[in-house]
Amino acid sequence: MTSMPAAATPTPHLVLAAELGDSFRAFFDATAQFFENLAAIHWLALVAALTCHGLYLTLRTRAWFNALRAAYPHEHFLWRDLWAAEIAGNGVSSVIPARAGAVLRLYLGKHSVPGSTYATVGSSFLVQLPFDMMVGITILIYGFTQGIFPSLPDLSSLNAFDLSFLARHPKFAIFLLTLIPILLLAIFGYLSVRVREFWAHVSQGITLLRNRRDWLRGAARPQAVAWAFRFGSIWLMLNAFNIGGSLDNVLTVLAVQGVASLIPFTPQGAGVQQALLVHAFAGAAAGATVAAYSVGQQIAVATFNALFGLIALAVVFRTTDWRGLLQRGREEQDAQRRAGREEPV
Repeated sequence: MTSMPAAATPTPHLVLAAELGDSFRAFFDATAQFFENLAAIHWLALVAALTCHGLYLTLRTRAWFNALRAAYPHEHFLWRDLWAAEIAGNGVSSVIPARAGAVLRLYLGKHSVPGSTYATVGSSFLVQLPFDMMVGITILIYGFTQGIFPSLPDLSSLNAFDLSFLARHPKFAIFLLTLIPILLLAIFGYLSVRVREFWAHVSQGITLLRNRRDWLRGAARPQAVAWAFRFGSIWLMLNAFNIGGSLDNVLTVLAVQGVASLIPFTPQGAGVQQALLVHAFAGAAAGATVAAYSVGQQIAVATFNALFGLIALAVVFRTTDWRGLLQRGREEQDAQRRAGREEPV
Protein backbone atom coordinates (compact mmCIF):
# COMPACT_ATOMS: atom_id res chain seq x y z
CA MET A 1 0.00 0.00 0.00
CA THR A 2 1.56 3.23 -1.10
CA SER A 3 1.31 6.33 1.05
CA MET A 4 -0.21 9.53 -0.26
CA PRO A 5 2.36 12.15 -1.26
CA ALA A 6 2.68 15.05 1.15
CA ALA A 7 1.08 18.31 0.08
CA ALA A 8 3.58 20.52 -1.70
CA THR A 9 4.76 23.51 0.31
CA PRO A 10 3.90 26.77 -1.47
CA THR A 11 6.93 28.54 -2.86
CA PRO A 12 7.71 32.09 -1.66
CA HIS A 13 6.74 33.44 -5.06
CA LEU A 14 3.29 31.84 -4.83
CA VAL A 15 2.80 33.14 -1.28
CA LEU A 16 3.82 36.64 -2.39
CA ALA A 17 1.43 36.51 -5.34
CA ALA A 18 -1.39 35.31 -3.07
CA GLU A 19 -0.76 38.14 -0.59
CA LEU A 20 -0.76 40.71 -3.38
CA GLY A 21 -3.94 39.22 -4.84
CA ASP A 22 -5.71 39.35 -1.47
CA SER A 23 -4.73 43.01 -1.06
CA PHE A 24 -6.06 43.96 -4.49
CA ARG A 25 -9.22 41.93 -3.91
CA ALA A 26 -9.91 43.70 -0.62
CA PHE A 27 -9.37 47.10 -2.23
CA PHE A 28 -11.70 46.37 -5.16
CA ASP A 29 -14.33 44.91 -2.82
CA ALA A 30 -14.25 48.12 -0.79
CA THR A 31 -14.46 50.14 -4.01
CA ALA A 32 -17.56 48.17 -4.99
CA GLN A 33 -19.06 48.91 -1.56
CA PHE A 34 -18.40 52.60 -2.15
CA PHE A 35 -20.24 52.68 -5.48
CA GLU A 36 -23.09 50.58 -4.09
CA ASN A 37 -23.55 53.12 -1.29
CA LEU A 38 -23.41 56.28 -3.42
CA ALA A 39 -27.06 57.03 -2.65
CA ALA A 40 -26.31 57.07 1.09
CA ILE A 41 -23.59 59.72 0.82
CA HIS A 42 -24.42 63.17 2.20
CA TRP A 43 -23.27 65.18 -0.79
CA LEU A 44 -23.52 68.60 0.85
CA ALA A 45 -21.17 67.45 3.63
CA LEU A 46 -18.84 65.95 1.02
CA VAL A 47 -18.66 69.22 -0.93
CA ALA A 48 -18.03 71.15 2.30
CA ALA A 49 -15.29 68.65 3.24
CA LEU A 50 -13.53 69.07 -0.10
CA THR A 51 -13.82 72.85 0.19
CA CYS A 52 -12.09 72.71 3.57
CA HIS A 53 -9.46 70.42 2.07
CA GLY A 54 -8.80 72.95 -0.70
CA LEU A 55 -8.41 75.73 1.89
CA TYR A 56 -6.02 73.52 3.86
CA LEU A 57 -3.80 73.07 0.80
CA THR A 58 -4.02 76.77 -0.09
CA LEU A 59 -3.08 78.03 3.36
CA ARG A 60 -0.03 75.78 3.48
CA THR A 61 1.34 77.52 0.41
CA ARG A 62 1.52 80.76 2.39
CA ALA A 63 4.15 79.18 4.63
CA TRP A 64 6.18 78.14 1.57
CA PHE A 65 5.84 81.61 0.04
CA ASN A 66 7.01 83.27 3.27
CA ALA A 67 9.99 80.89 3.48
CA LEU A 68 11.11 81.80 -0.04
CA ARG A 69 10.46 85.49 0.56
CA ALA A 70 12.86 85.30 3.50
CA ALA A 71 15.39 83.42 1.37
CA TYR A 72 15.14 85.89 -1.55
CA PRO A 73 14.19 89.24 0.04
CA HIS A 74 15.31 91.27 -2.99
CA GLU A 75 13.50 89.23 -5.65
CA HIS A 76 9.97 89.91 -6.82
CA PHE A 77 7.69 86.90 -7.21
CA LEU A 78 4.02 86.15 -6.73
CA TRP A 79 2.33 83.92 -4.15
CA ARG A 80 -0.10 82.90 -6.91
CA ASP A 81 2.68 81.14 -8.84
CA LEU A 82 3.89 79.20 -5.81
CA TRP A 83 0.30 78.32 -4.94
CA ALA A 84 -0.16 76.81 -8.40
CA ALA A 85 3.17 74.96 -8.17
CA GLU A 86 2.21 73.39 -4.84
CA ILE A 87 -1.36 72.53 -5.88
CA ALA A 88 -0.19 71.02 -9.18
CA GLY A 89 2.50 68.96 -7.47
CA ASN A 90 0.01 67.71 -4.90
CA GLY A 91 -2.39 66.76 -7.68
CA VAL A 92 0.25 64.64 -9.41
CA SER A 93 1.21 63.00 -6.10
CA SER A 94 -2.43 61.97 -5.64
CA VAL A 95 -2.38 59.74 -8.71
CA ILE A 96 1.31 58.81 -9.11
CA PRO A 97 3.39 57.42 -6.22
CA ALA A 98 6.98 58.25 -5.30
CA ARG A 99 8.52 61.64 -6.18
CA ALA A 100 6.69 62.71 -9.34
CA GLY A 101 4.69 65.43 -7.60
CA ALA A 102 7.75 66.70 -5.73
CA VAL A 103 9.71 67.00 -8.99
CA LEU A 104 6.92 69.03 -10.62
CA ARG A 105 6.50 71.27 -7.57
CA LEU A 106 10.25 71.89 -7.40
CA TYR A 107 10.52 72.68 -11.12
CA LEU A 108 7.60 75.12 -11.11
CA GLY A 109 8.74 76.68 -7.84
CA LYS A 110 12.26 77.33 -9.11
CA HIS A 111 10.98 78.95 -12.30
CA SER A 112 8.57 81.12 -10.28
CA VAL A 113 11.34 82.72 -8.20
CA PRO A 114 13.94 84.69 -10.24
CA GLY A 115 17.53 83.75 -9.53
CA SER A 116 16.60 80.78 -7.37
CA THR A 117 18.27 77.37 -7.21
CA TYR A 118 16.80 73.91 -6.81
CA ALA A 119 18.63 73.44 -3.51
CA THR A 120 17.20 76.62 -1.99
CA VAL A 121 13.65 76.07 -3.25
CA GLY A 122 13.71 72.45 -2.12
CA SER A 123 15.11 73.17 1.34
CA SER A 124 12.54 75.93 1.88
CA PHE A 125 9.95 73.22 2.54
CA LEU A 126 11.90 72.31 5.69
CA VAL A 127 10.56 75.51 7.26
CA GLN A 128 7.20 73.73 7.62
CA LEU A 129 8.72 70.63 9.19
CA PRO A 130 8.89 71.66 12.91
CA PHE A 131 5.19 72.50 13.19
CA ASP A 132 4.07 69.49 11.14
CA MET A 133 6.28 67.17 13.20
CA MET A 134 4.89 68.55 16.45
CA VAL A 135 1.31 67.95 15.32
CA GLY A 136 2.08 64.64 13.63
CA ILE A 137 3.95 63.15 16.61
CA THR A 138 1.14 64.21 18.95
CA ILE A 139 -1.41 62.48 16.72
CA LEU A 140 0.69 59.31 16.41
CA ILE A 141 1.15 59.16 20.19
CA TYR A 142 -2.61 59.39 20.51
CA GLY A 143 -3.06 56.62 17.94
CA PHE A 144 -0.64 54.19 19.58
CA THR A 145 -1.84 54.88 23.14
CA GLN A 146 -5.51 54.45 22.16
CA GLY A 147 -4.96 51.10 20.46
CA ILE A 148 -5.91 52.33 17.00
CA PHE A 149 -3.26 50.22 15.29
CA PRO A 150 -3.20 46.43 15.36
CA SER A 151 -0.42 44.60 17.17
CA LEU A 152 2.59 43.48 15.15
CA PRO A 153 1.43 39.83 14.79
CA ASP A 154 -1.98 41.01 13.58
CA LEU A 155 -0.48 43.16 10.81
CA SER A 156 0.15 40.06 8.71
CA SER A 157 -3.59 39.32 8.62
CA LEU A 158 -4.56 42.71 7.21
CA ASN A 159 -5.56 42.85 3.56
CA ALA A 160 -2.79 45.31 2.71
CA PHE A 161 0.13 43.86 0.80
CA ASP A 162 2.57 46.51 2.04
CA LEU A 163 1.87 45.90 5.73
CA SER A 164 1.35 42.14 5.59
CA PHE A 165 4.54 41.61 3.59
CA LEU A 166 6.66 43.61 6.05
CA ALA A 167 4.97 41.95 9.04
CA ARG A 168 5.62 38.45 7.67
CA HIS A 169 9.21 39.33 6.80
CA PRO A 170 10.45 41.21 9.89
CA LYS A 171 14.12 40.76 8.99
CA PHE A 172 13.52 42.52 5.68
CA ALA A 173 11.59 45.29 7.47
CA ILE A 174 14.47 45.79 9.92
CA PHE A 175 16.89 45.81 6.98
CA LEU A 176 14.89 48.60 5.30
CA LEU A 177 14.68 50.63 8.50
CA THR A 178 18.44 50.29 8.90
CA LEU A 179 19.29 50.90 5.26
CA ILE A 180 17.36 54.16 4.85
CA PRO A 181 19.26 56.20 7.49
CA ILE A 182 22.57 54.75 6.29
CA LEU A 183 21.81 55.88 2.74
CA LEU A 184 20.79 59.31 3.96
CA LEU A 185 24.01 59.65 5.94
CA ALA A 186 26.02 58.55 2.91
CA ILE A 187 24.27 61.13 0.70
CA PHE A 188 24.83 63.88 3.24
CA GLY A 189 28.49 62.89 3.55
CA TYR A 190 28.95 62.94 -0.22
CA LEU A 191 27.29 66.31 -0.59
CA SER A 192 29.20 67.88 2.27
CA VAL A 193 32.50 66.95 0.63
CA ARG A 194 31.69 67.41 -3.06
CA VAL A 195 29.12 70.17 -3.20
CA ARG A 196 29.78 72.84 -0.60
CA GLU A 197 27.88 75.41 -2.64
CA PHE A 198 24.84 73.15 -2.38
CA TRP A 199 24.83 73.49 1.42
CA ALA A 200 25.05 77.24 1.15
CA HIS A 201 21.85 77.18 -0.91
CA VAL A 202 20.20 74.82 1.57
CA SER A 203 21.06 77.19 4.41
CA GLN A 204 19.55 80.05 2.41
CA GLY A 205 16.29 78.12 2.03
CA ILE A 206 15.76 77.81 5.78
CA THR A 207 16.46 81.47 6.57
CA LEU A 208 13.00 81.86 8.13
CA LEU A 209 13.85 79.28 10.81
CA ARG A 210 16.59 81.48 12.23
CA ASN A 211 14.18 84.03 13.66
CA ARG A 212 11.55 82.52 15.95
CA ARG A 213 9.17 85.47 15.70
CA ASP A 214 9.32 85.52 11.91
CA TRP A 215 8.87 81.74 11.78
CA LEU A 216 5.85 81.83 14.08
CA ARG A 217 4.23 84.58 12.04
CA GLY A 218 5.27 83.43 8.57
CA ALA A 219 5.06 79.63 8.83
CA ALA A 220 3.53 78.34 12.08
CA ARG A 221 0.50 80.64 11.98
CA PRO A 222 -0.71 79.75 8.45
CA GLN A 223 0.06 76.09 9.16
CA ALA A 224 -2.03 76.15 12.34
CA VAL A 225 -5.00 77.60 10.45
CA ALA A 226 -4.45 75.06 7.67
CA TRP A 227 -4.51 72.18 10.17
CA ALA A 228 -7.80 73.51 11.56
CA PHE A 229 -9.30 73.24 8.07
CA ARG A 230 -7.85 69.74 7.71
CA PHE A 231 -9.58 68.73 10.95
CA GLY A 232 -12.81 70.23 9.62
CA SER A 233 -12.44 68.46 6.29
CA ILE A 234 -12.07 65.04 7.91
CA TRP A 235 -14.93 65.71 10.33
CA LEU A 236 -17.25 66.58 7.45
CA MET A 237 -15.99 63.64 5.39
CA LEU A 238 -16.85 61.24 8.23
CA ASN A 239 -20.35 62.71 8.33
CA ALA A 240 -20.66 62.46 4.55
CA PHE A 241 -19.96 58.70 4.65
CA ASN A 242 -22.12 58.02 7.73
CA ILE A 243 -19.27 57.21 10.12
CA GLY A 244 -19.94 60.24 12.28
CA GLY A 245 -17.71 63.21 12.97
CA SER A 246 -16.09 63.40 16.41
CA LEU A 247 -12.73 64.43 17.81
CA ASP A 248 -11.79 60.81 18.46
CA ASN A 249 -12.72 59.73 14.93
CA VAL A 250 -10.86 62.65 13.34
CA LEU A 251 -7.71 61.87 15.33
CA THR A 252 -8.06 58.21 14.36
CA VAL A 253 -8.17 59.07 10.65
CA LEU A 254 -5.21 61.45 10.98
CA ALA A 255 -3.16 58.81 12.80
CA VAL A 256 -3.92 56.25 10.10
CA GLN A 257 -3.06 58.72 7.34
CA GLY A 258 0.21 59.53 9.08
CA VAL A 259 1.27 55.88 9.14
CA ALA A 260 0.06 55.26 5.57
CA SER A 261 2.10 58.20 4.26
CA LEU A 262 5.27 56.45 5.44
CA ILE A 263 4.71 53.64 2.91
CA PRO A 264 4.95 55.35 -0.53
CA PHE A 265 4.33 52.28 -2.71
CA THR A 266 0.84 53.46 -3.71
CA PRO A 267 -0.62 56.97 -4.19
CA GLN A 268 -1.52 58.39 -0.76
CA GLY A 269 -0.80 54.96 0.79
CA ALA A 270 -4.15 53.73 -0.56
CA GLY A 271 -4.06 50.04 0.38
CA VAL A 272 -2.48 50.60 3.79
CA GLN A 273 -4.87 53.40 4.70
CA GLN A 274 -7.90 51.35 3.74
CA ALA A 275 -6.81 48.29 5.75
CA LEU A 276 -5.99 50.31 8.87
CA LEU A 277 -9.22 52.31 8.73
CA VAL A 278 -11.30 49.15 8.47
CA HIS A 279 -9.50 47.82 11.54
CA ALA A 280 -9.74 51.10 13.48
CA PHE A 281 -13.49 51.56 12.92
CA ALA A 282 -14.42 47.88 13.16
CA GLY A 283 -16.50 48.40 16.30
CA ALA A 284 -17.85 51.84 15.47
CA ALA A 285 -19.76 51.18 12.24
CA ALA A 286 -20.87 48.39 9.91
CA GLY A 287 -18.12 46.81 7.86
CA ALA A 288 -19.68 47.86 4.57
CA THR A 289 -19.96 51.47 5.75
CA VAL A 290 -16.32 51.56 6.89
CA ALA A 291 -15.16 49.96 3.64
CA ALA A 292 -17.14 52.50 1.61
CA TYR A 293 -15.64 55.36 3.63
CA SER A 294 -12.09 54.03 3.50
CA VAL A 295 -12.08 53.97 -0.28
CA GLY A 296 -14.61 56.73 -0.91
CA GLN A 297 -12.70 59.44 0.94
CA GLN A 298 -9.51 58.49 -0.91
CA ILE A 299 -11.27 58.58 -4.29
CA ALA A 300 -12.93 61.90 -3.47
CA VAL A 301 -9.73 63.56 -2.24
CA ALA A 302 -7.54 62.17 -5.03
CA THR A 303 -10.04 63.29 -7.69
CA PHE A 304 -10.33 66.73 -6.11
CA ASN A 305 -6.53 67.08 -5.87
CA ALA A 306 -6.05 66.08 -9.50
CA LEU A 307 -8.72 68.47 -10.80
CA PHE A 308 -7.53 71.27 -8.49
CA GLY A 309 -3.99 70.76 -9.78
CA LEU A 310 -5.07 70.88 -13.43
CA ILE A 311 -7.08 74.05 -12.80
CA ALA A 312 -4.08 75.67 -11.08
CA LEU A 313 -1.82 74.78 -14.02
CA ALA A 314 -4.32 76.05 -16.57
CA VAL A 315 -5.11 79.32 -14.79
CA VAL A 316 -1.61 80.32 -13.64
CA PHE A 317 0.82 78.58 -16.01
CA ARG A 318 -1.50 78.45 -19.04
CA THR A 319 -0.99 74.74 -19.64
CA THR A 320 -2.38 71.36 -18.65
CA ASP A 321 0.59 69.38 -19.96
CA TRP A 322 1.85 68.24 -16.56
CA ARG A 323 3.67 65.30 -18.15
CA GLY A 324 5.73 67.68 -20.30
CA LEU A 325 6.52 69.89 -17.30
CA LEU A 326 7.48 66.83 -15.27
CA GLN A 327 9.79 65.61 -18.02
CA ARG A 328 11.46 69.00 -18.36
CA GLY A 329 11.88 69.19 -14.61
CA ARG A 330 13.61 65.81 -14.46
CA GLU A 331 15.85 66.62 -17.42
CA GLU A 332 16.85 70.00 -16.00
CA GLN A 333 17.67 68.61 -12.56
CA ASP A 334 19.59 65.68 -14.08
CA ALA A 335 21.55 68.07 -16.29
CA GLN A 336 22.56 70.21 -13.31
CA ARG A 337 23.57 67.15 -11.34
CA ARG A 338 25.76 65.86 -14.18
CA ALA A 339 27.34 69.29 -14.58
CA GLY A 340 28.21 69.24 -10.87
CA ARG A 341 26.81 72.69 -10.22
CA GLU A 342 24.28 71.60 -7.59
CA GLU A 343 22.44 68.54 -6.46
CA PRO A 344 18.63 68.58 -6.66
CA VAL A 345 16.68 68.11 -3.47
